[in-house]
Amino acid sequence: MVYIAGWGHTKFGKLTDMSLEDMITAAGREALTDAGIGAEAVDGVWIGHFNGGLVPDGFPASLAMSIDPALRYKPATRLENACASGSAAVFAARQAILSGEARVALVIGVEKMTHLPTAEVAAALGHAAYQKEEAGLSFPGVFAMFAQAYFNRYGDQSQALARIAAKNHGNSVNNPLAQLQKPFDEDFCAEVSDRNPMIATPLKKTDCSLVSDGAAALVLVAEDLLGDVAKAVRMRAVAQVNDILPMSRRDLLAFEGPRKAIHAAYARAGISVGDLDVAEVHDCFTIAELLIYEAMGLAAHGHAADVLDGGVVHRGGRLPVNLSGGLKAKGHPVGATGVSMHTLVARQVIGQADAMQHPGAELGLVFNMGGSGVANYASILEGVKA
Repeated sequence: MVYIAGWGHTKFGKLTDMSLEDMITAAGREALTDAGIGAEAVDGVWIGHFNGGLVPDGFPASLAMSIDPALRYKPATRLENACASGSAAVFAARQAILSGEARVALVIGVEKMTHLPTAEVAAALGHAAYQKEEAGLSFPGVFAMFAQAYFNRYGDQSQALARIAAKNHGNSVNNPLAQLQKPFDEDFCAEVSDRNPMIATPLKKTDCSLVSDGAAALVLVAEDLLGDVAKAVRMRAVAQVNDILPMSRRDLLAFEGPRKAIHAAYARAGISVGDLDVAEVHDCFTIAELLIYEAMGLAAHGHAADVLDGGVVHRGGRLPVNLSGGLKAKGHPVGATGVSMHTLVARQVIGQADAMQHPGAELGLVFNMGGSGVANYASILEGVKA
């Protein structure tokens, strides 16, 4: 088994005064300090960073050497898998430990986005699509296609999407790391207005995640080091599933890649959805979170709104989802997202999530997704030592 022993996390948002290197350094140093492990003990560094033209730093792996001089000459690698680049780094570091090539791994996810005009950010993110058919299609446009398909099959779900947006904005108030710590009520999220314009029908501004800067970091350790660390979260099971890239060759509403990844993680952990206490999932758009409820097994096809109506996924519910505020309100610095999700669920399952804490949480799901349900990473985290 591999364990998370420490973490670091910058605030997400418009970090004008921080470069990509500054964010890597800040999160990495915090994680090592939190784990109580010196840089000299680190066997390798894994960095999740999408980029896609967002910054000129096309070779960021060795920027981690700025964290501490003792990291010089350590192996460092950059991982990319669209919006799941952070989880790609986590999984690669875990594999290195399981293989015996490393005992201590430093994982960092990072992205710098807010310095560019929105249109340029959209163009860069659009590279994470099937260029033969989808070039020029923005990601709001991509997920609008999911929403249109869902509405056509199951009826207008605009109120359910508004409820997700309001839920996640409400949760963000308890997360000091969130980009937008501001509640919006369901009525505001449901209505088109000057402050909440339609972005890609039927998705409004409140249905879309934020453009963000930020970094998050984890220290992973091998099982034989458990006695040397003050806290530990077991990576009880993980699963990665990549689906075919062209949307035209998939049933969008089956959401097969996410479903297969999540249920493979359940099987490897020996659990079902009913055993989970908390989840952080990839709500790049509110329709994505709605579909993920079904992929998780919380609801049958077409009935995802039921878990919102029943309060299941709300704060205080049986399985609260995105207590951090999610990508919707916490922010979505693409390469950092997967690492941030692992950090926040790790905090939950050892009772260290502060105002975000779900009482008694011991077992949590992370689900991070790249592209339109293409690169899918699911992790089951379990609290072991606090």
